[in-house]
Amino acid sequence: MKRFAFISLIGAGLMITGLGAQEIQKRKENQQDRIAQGVKSGELTAGETANLEHKEARVNREIRHDRAKNGGTLTPKERRQINRQQNRLSRQIYRDKHNARKQ
Repeated sequence: MKRFAFISLIGAGLMITGLGAQEIQKRKENQQDRIAQGVKSGELTAGETANLEHKEARVNREIRHDRAKNGGTLTPKERRQINRQQNRLSRQIYRDKHNARKQ
């Protein structure tokens, strides 16, 4: 019984780790789509787009660096930090798309 509980706990931990990576990737793709839609509709200027792309690239570099440092995974602290950065970037995308500037 103890062995089953231990194996179940390890399995659940692996699933959570996997979901975290999938979640980060899905969110990156979603934000990239939002930027592309803003460019297509003219809601984002060239400068705003370049700024958002630069910030997105910085977050992506940090993810790659953290994963390389930890053998391909992110620690819970790093995942929280990445989530905060993605939240900030999401708010910036919204603000830039909804300001008065048009292309």
